[in-house]
Amino acid sequence: MACRWEVTDEQWELLESVLRPVRRRDNRGRRWVETRAVLNGVLWVLGTGAQWAGMPEKYPPSQTCHRRFQSWVGDGRFVQALRLLARHLHERGKLNLDEAFVDATFASAKKGALRSVPPGAARARKSSLSPLAMVCHSPYLSKALRMPNASLWKLFWPDASSISYPND
Repeated sequence: MACRWEVTDEQWELLESVLRPVRRRDNRGRRWVETRAVLNGVLWVLGTGAQWAGMPEKYPPSQTCHRRFQSWVGDGRFVQALRLLARHLHERGKLNLDEAFVDATFASAKKGALRSVPPGAARARKSSLSPLAMVCHSPYLSKALRMPNASLWKLFWPDASSISYPND
């Protein structure tokens, strides 16, 4: 049974050409783990906020998923795949970029804290961030959150003009 973090057959048809593995020309090396299974493992980690080592056994090894994810991010294929997926979801009415919510329970108060707080409280020991908070610290998300709404649309659809944004 497919879980909520796994891509459908229709979505995989879009993403397969972007994430197709690049093999050595001499065809040496181990046989590659199926790319769709690796992508599903990566999406599970990013969606649940769990650690790579905590991946369920139904996915490929966590080292494989993490290495392939790093490769995709490094050469820009992961962003390209996310844009394709976002466009696909938006066209079907399952993604609305006009509204976004970020859980800020992990954000600490800086120097502008209330006067009722003791002066040393700002220097108190910080608790560790949850894995989900670490995902939210990604450069892509922080860049998107600093953009006005129109710029967020352009992140996913750079070729869109300023007057063609949908009004959902």
